[in-house]
Amino acid sequence: MSQTIGSLDRRETVKALLADRKDLLVVTGLGSPTYDVFAAGEHSGNFYLWGAMGGATMVGLGLALAQPGRPVVVLTGDGEQLMGLGSLLTVAVRKPGNLTVAVLDNGHFGETGMQLSHTGRGVRMDVIAEGAGFPSVTDISDMDGISAYRPELQGLGEGPRFVRIKIAPGNPERALPPRDGVFVKNRFREHLGFPVK
Repeated sequence: MSQTIGSLDRRETVKALLADRKDLLVVTGLGSPTYDVFAAGEHSGNFYLWGAMGGATMVGLGLALAQPGRPVVVLTGDGEQLMGLGSLLTVAVRKPGNLTVAVLDNGHFGETGMQLSHTGRGVRMDVIAEGAGFPSVTDISDMDGISAYRPELQGLGEGPRFVRIKIAPGNPERALPPRDGVFVKNRFREHLGFPVK
């Protein structure tokens, strides 16, 4: 039992998804999603997670609850979201209207050698999100779907939203954003309008 692997190019897909982002806040999952978001364009509203495998969705939840007037997207991979499946349940219970969880699903564990992941063996995270109680669940497999979905990221109500984006397996060259955690944190706080000492 395996899913059909996606064909979308991850870098082109992320760049198209984040085009015209306005005041969107972006939390990235460990590894490739961080590289993809940085490659799409450096921005002080990006919060890169470097060593928090499985934690991106919970960081995004906290941010969405603390900043209800700003749209928030968690952009992560299938491997990380599989590690943090319980976070989907907590997000569904808390119901932040301004949060979107976007999973780049290539059916593989990209950071550890491209082994087939659970989603590559048939696990459907979109079905799990729907069962958890996400009011909006979307499955995207082409660029027209990305273009049509982009405005949803700006939503401040009727969330949380879950979107599974079926990308092709592969490891594009790393695009490394700032790795200094204090710098990333302070820059992000300043972007939100908080003083940094």
